[in-house]
Amino acid sequence: MGKILVVGGGVIGLSCAYYLEKAGYEVTVLDNTGMDDGASYGNAGHVVPSHFVPLAAPGIVAQGLRWMLNASSPFYIKPRWNTDLFRWGLQFWRSSGADTMKRNIPDLHRLLSFSRELFEDWQADLGNSFSMTSKGILIAYKTPESERHEAFLAAEAGKMGLHARILSAREVQDLESSTVFEVRGGVLYEEDAHLQPGLLMASLKKYLDEKGVTLLSNTAVQGFQHSGNRIHAVLTDSGEYFADEFVLANGAWMPALAGELGINLLMQGGKGYSITYKNFLPQLQYPAILVDHRVVTTPMGNNLRLAGTMEINGLSSPIMPKRVNAIVASVKSYYPELDLRLNGEQVIWSGIRPLSPDGLPYIGRPSNYENCVMAGGHAMLGLSLATGTGKLVEEIISHKKLSLSTLAFSPERF
Repeated sequence: MGKILVVGGGVIGLSCAYYLEKAGYEVTVLDNTGMDDGASYGNAGHVVPSHFVPLAAPGIVAQGLRWMLNASSPFYIKPRWNTDLFRWGLQFWRSSGADTMKRNIPDLHRLLSFSRELFEDWQADLGNSFSMTSKGILIAYKTPESERHEAFLAAEAGKMGLHARILSAREVQDLESSTVFEVRGGVLYEEDAHLQPGLLMASLKKYLDEKGVTLLSNTAVQGFQHSGNRIHAVLTDSGEYFADEFVLANGAWMPALAGELGINLLMQGGKGYSITYKNFLPQLQYPAILVDHRVVTTPMGNNLRLAGTMEINGLSSPIMPKRVNAIVASVKSYYPELDLRLNGEQVIWSGIRPLSPDGLPYIGRPSNYENCVMAGGHAMLGLSLATGTGKLVEEIISHKKLSLSTLAFSPERF
C-alpha cells in the first residue's frame, strides 16, 4: 500500500496513524517530544458535538479586547509586535461576523457528529481503556444573559438533531448530588461525553505499537527533501525518513514546517491550563462547562481536573500563577463547598492549542504538493475532532470518496 510518515504524535497524528494502519499502509509517526505531554494529555477530556459554534463568533472580538490586557482573564493576549500575530488577528476579526459563523456552523457540526460516531469504534477497538463515559456534559450559567444565550444555542442544537435538556437550578443540583452547585440553571447535552485523555493516548500508542506502527519520539524535523510537487523525505536530527505520503499534524508548530515547504499557514498557539486534584472527594457526578467564567470541570476516575483560559503568549511562555489562581477561584464560585486549595500536591499543567483564524481546522492537501496532507488548527476541539480528522486524512490519501466535504477546512482558504 505504501509508506506514510506522520509528523506529530498528538491525538490528531495518532488518529491519522490509526486509520492509515487499518487501511493497510506502513506508518511511521515522529515527534520532537517524548510523546507523553502536550495538549492531547492535559486537556479537559471532553468530547463535545455540542460545540458547533466556531471560536470566531460575533462578540468574541469585543469581549477579547475587554479581557486581553488582564492577565487573569479567560482570554489574554500578551501585548507585543509580531507580524504573524497581527495577520492572524486581522483574519480572526474578519471571520467573526455573523454571516461567516453561520456558514461555518454546518461544516463544524458535521465533523463533530462524524467524530462522535467514530469514538464508538475506538471505544470498542481499544476496550474503553480510556474510561469514556457517555452521560452528557452540563453547561452551567449564573446570569440572565448567559441563560438566554444558552437557551438559544440549545434550540439551535435541537434543529441539528442534538438532544439538549434545559434545566432549572434545582434540576442541575439534582444531577450534581455530591456537593452544592450554585447556578441559575443549565443545559445538559446528552450526546457529549468525557474521558481520560492521558489514558486514551497511552491506549492509542499501545495499539499502534502492537500493529507495527513505528513511533519515533524525541525526533526533531529540520526540513524536507522535495522537488517539483512531491516531498521525498523528512530531514531530522537523527537522519532522513523517506515515504510515499506525508501528513503534517504537529499542532501549533505546523506553520514553521509548512513554511519550509513554502506554505503560508495562519495559526497561533493558544495556551490552556489545567489543574488535577488527585484522589479528590467528593467525586463530581457530571463534567461541567461553567460558561460565565470559561472554565470546565471533569471527574476523571478518582481525580478532578479543572481547565480553562486562552492565552496567546508565544509557544514557550511559562505558566502564569495568576491564571491558575483565576481558574480555581472561578470554579470555587460555582462549587463553594469543594476544597480547592493549592498546596503543592496538585498537577498544574499548560499546553498549546493550535488556533486557526476562523475556528475551523485545516484538513486537506496544499495545492503545491501532491503527496502531503495537513491536519491541524483544531483549537479546543482537538480531542473531539480527532477521530473524524484521522478518518478523512486516510480517505484523502487512499483516494476514497470522502465521508464528508473538506472544502471548508482547506489549508489555503485564507
